[in-house]
Order: sequence, then C-alpha cells, then structure tokens
Amino acid sequence: MFQRILFATSATEACDHAARVAFNIAAMNRSSLHIFHVLGVPTRGYSQDVMDVKTKEKVEVDAEYVSWVKEEVRTYYEEQLKDKADTEIEVAVGFPHREILRQARAINADLIVLGRSTGQEADSVYKKSMAGSTVQRVARAARCPVLTVSRPAASFWGGLSNIVFGTDFSGASDKAFAFAVELARSLGCELHIFHALDVSAMLVGKAITQDEIEQGRREALRRIRGKYISGMEGIKNYTMEVWEGIPFIEIVKYARENYADLIVLAHHSRPEETEMSTIGSNVEQVIVRAGCPVISMNR
Repeated sequence: MFQRILFATSATEACDHAARVAFNIAAMNRSSLHIFHVLGVPTRGYSQDVMDVKTKEKVEVDAEYVSWVKEEVRTYYEEQLKDKADTEIEVAVGFPHREILRQARAINADLIVLGRSTGQEADSVYKKSMAGSTVQRVARAARCPVLTVSRPAASFWGGLSNIVFGTDFSGASDKAFAFAVELARSLGCELHIFHALDVSAMLVGKAITQDEIEQGRREALRRIRGKYISGMEGIKNYTMEVWEGIPFIEIVKYARENYADLIVLAHHSRPEETEMSTIGSNVEQVIVRAGCPVISMNR
C-alpha cells in the first residue's frame, strides 16, 4: 500500500520509536524508505552559517559537512539498515517543516512518518502536552497521510489487526474514512468506527441533561450507519460506537480498550489558517496521548 515512505528524523532518541515503526512498515510493504534529516536552520537569509539542530551550535555548511552529517545519520541507524536495502539518506538545510514537505513532494511520498517533538527534557509541562510545531505544520500541509509516533507504547508496529477511525462527520473525515477502509480491506483488519459526542460545554457551566446526551448518542449512531455502512464492502469485521465526553480523551480510551494498532483521524484545514496556526486540539492531543501510532489526513 505504501511504496515510498519518508521518515523525517532528528537522528536522536526523540525519533527512536518512530524509526522502529518506519522500518517495520517499509519491511512489511517492501517499500522504499527515505530517511530525511534537516541538519539546521540558516542563521540569516541565504547565509551558509547554520544553527545545527542537534548541537545547537553555529556551523558553516559545505559539502564536507553535509557528507559528515549523512554518515552520522547512517551510523545512528546502522542496525536497522543492515536488513533494509532499498533505503536512501538525504540531508537538507532549512526550516524542518518546509524541507520535509518539499522532500515529500520530490519523492511523491505515500506516507510521512514523524516522531515526537525534539524539545529539551526541561520543557514545560504545557509544551510536553502539545505536538511539536514541525508535526503541526507538516500535518496541515502534507499531500499524503502523516503518521506520528510520540510514545514508546506506540512503537511496536507489527501486523495490523485493529484500526480505529474517529469521525466528526465532516468532509475531511470522509477522506480519512476512505483511507481507513482501504487499509483495513487490504490488510484484513477489524475496523472500529467511533464518534465522541462532545459534552465539554458542561465544563464551563452549560447545562446538558442526560436525556439530551442519550438522544445525541442515538442520532450520532444513526448517522454513522447511514453514512459509512455502504462504503465498507469487503470489510468482514467492524464495530460502530458513540461515547460522550471530551473527544480526545474518549478516542484514546476507546482505542486502548479495543487494542487498536492504529488510529486514523482527519486534520481540518480551514481557509483562515496560516502557517503559524496549530493542529485542531483534539487531533493534537490524540497524537500526544495515544498508545498506538496516529495517522492524520487533510485531503
């Protein structure tokens, strides 16, 4: 299903869990794996002086330095590369999200694999609860699915057997559903279609009765059946569930209780969004908290 996988890495421990997933998917699908590292950001304009993302030092980039960084990346993944022949390592200079998107277009990637933020361990609790800005910007603009692996538990990618698709019935979710169905059909997985009825308004004092919640759950389940059953030809095993709560919490709980190997969600791109906007909070929080890899799609 995936012929060309782009694995964007900092070649640090922050990306170790994502690396395991990227190499496993490439092996399972006999895909070409493109390991991509952005070594630093120019300190000004088109200067050759670059702030190295790993050492945080200013260095002058030339062909020799680029060659040295490539070798460093190759050495870091030496064990995994022993069993993976169809692999390329590329290094670039620039803002990470821009270079990742540029490389994905250049190789016509079918999938982008990213790890968690490379922020320092001393970062604030707030920062640790947010997806990294590179993940945010790549997920928003990528032309292919983006798979994020942010926790150790999410790195044990083997044969997929359970896929959770979270929907809010939007047009963007329709595209994510089509992808989830294609993946489940091709791999013979069980597909769990899930909607979280958002009752977070109760946290700010809005009164919602239990009768209203139950009615909302029944209506959402009817929508799921009417909207998705016709598109699941060839899927032998599937479930449909609606829970009430805070959406990202319920998605993570539901995925955990169903031993999900993968969560598929839509990222919503709005016309007013700019490059500095962030991913919708629910997708962002699922990425950070889920115990399995998360694929987000925007088209």
